[in-house]
Amino acid sequence: MSIKFLAEDDRPREKFLQKGKGSLSDSELLAIIMGSGSREESVLELSRKILASVNNNWHQLSLLSVMDLMKFKGVGEAKAISIITALEIGKRKAGQEIPEKSVIGNSHDAYSLLKNQLSDLRTEEFWAIFMNNSNKVIHISQLTHGGISQSIVDVRVLFKKALEHLSTGIIIAHNHPSGSLRPSKEDINITQKIKEAGNILNIQLLDHIIVTQDSYFSFSDEGLL
Repeated sequence: MSIKFLAEDDRPREKFLQKGKGSLSDSELLAIIMGSGSREESVLELSRKILASVNNNWHQLSLLSVMDLMKFKGVGEAKAISIITALEIGKRKAGQEIPEKSVIGNSHDAYSLLKNQLSDLRTEEFWAIFMNNSNKVIHISQLTHGGISQSIVDVRVLFKKALEHLSTGIIIAHNHPSGSLRPSKEDINITQKIKEAGNILNIQLLDHIIVTQDSYFSFSDEGLL
């Protein structure tokens, strides 16, 4: 059943045009992305079912793979890809809304800069924030992406980028797909290596942030630097 065959009050596209995008519910937004439902249920009913399966949480929905979404009757590969693509666009937009020259004053500022990139991933990624003497952000970069349990960063690559951007301070960050905030032995070891290398180059390691879907751990706040 396509949107054009729905009752007038249930047509998300018409509602969008008449009342604006802000008037649409989450299920109506998802219905527009999918375009059609199945023979058994309308696109809105299918949208509600999909969102209900993830507690109506967009972050949880973004964790679903193409195969996960295709388990819902009426969702084929093309629809699944459309849903995932729309969520990825939203994620990138959120990242771009942060001013390039943000000032990092504490661990939460660093977490806020990177949570959109790191909070909902299924594999580990390692990022770095490069700053000047005033703690203003010069550059943000993804350095590695790896497996479910770890992503190894090359210390030489990290400081090569720091020198290229004339950075005097760096904050490193990676995610834990498992949801655990506890730093691993490898996390502690690489932090120490980066700190020691930074001391030689006069580039201070200001913090190491571990990011999960809804929280973070700061080496600096916990006195581990």
